[in-house]
Amino acid sequence: MSSIFITGSAQGIGHETARVLIEAGHHVVAHARDEQRAAELRASLPGAAAVLAGDLASLEGTRTLAAAAAGAGPFDTVIHNAGVGGGAARRVVTADGLGQIFQVNVVAPYLLTALLPRPARLVYLTSGLESEGRLDFDDLTLEKREWDGMQAYSDSKLMDVVLAFAVARLWPDTVVNAVDPGWVRTRLGGPDATDALPDGAETPVWLASSDEPEALVTGRYLKHRVSLRANPAAYDLDVQERLLALLAGITGEPLTAA
Repeated sequence: MSSIFITGSAQGIGHETARVLIEAGHHVVAHARDEQRAAELRASLPGAAAVLAGDLASLEGTRTLAAAAAGAGPFDTVIHNAGVGGGAARRVVTADGLGQIFQVNVVAPYLLTALLPRPARLVYLTSGLESEGRLDFDDLTLEKREWDGMQAYSDSKLMDVVLAFAVARLWPDTVVNAVDPGWVRTRLGGPDATDALPDGAETPVWLASSDEPEALVTGRYLKHRVSLRANPAAYDLDVQERLLALLAGITGEPLTAA
């Protein structure tokens, strides 16, 4: 039995991942954005060991979640599943002065990674749209350029892969991978998506819990258990270091090497 923490478990891929792992007998701690959603999640996942509430669109909320998760751990695996899409017609700015897509999709998993005790395995959910991502460090969150929500989302998903590869390099004793779950029929993916919900959860479940040798290889970008080539920027060590430095500056929490 493994102990597993999954962010963004109230619905969609995160909920399905939690459900499957619970049914397999694992100790699963789930997460929802606020207490109302957490109460609903406890009802829909009665087998969860705990359900934690924390708003990832807030540095304070993310720190509070990290403290609660540390108290509920330690964890063998942390799955950074939570994310927001790029459908907004304008740039939404959080109370911290950050673009919401950037803060939830990139800053929050970085801060949780920096604050939580180091697990044996880390899984970062990304998207196939990472291939369309562009990292302009002079305007990383489209503050200066014309707003394009899908470009902001694609950029954030590329940053998730960059983060995963950087963590895999810094923490060689932790199995760290990025997962494209596919275009899944969820509220985020929409009704026209090509993949069913179980397909989206299958690879995160496998990486979180399997002892198969192939599940224990680190530093990859996977889709449906197959290792693929990610956006070339993700392999650039200068890009990795610049992103880590930027996120350390925003959060005040450097990510130290093992």
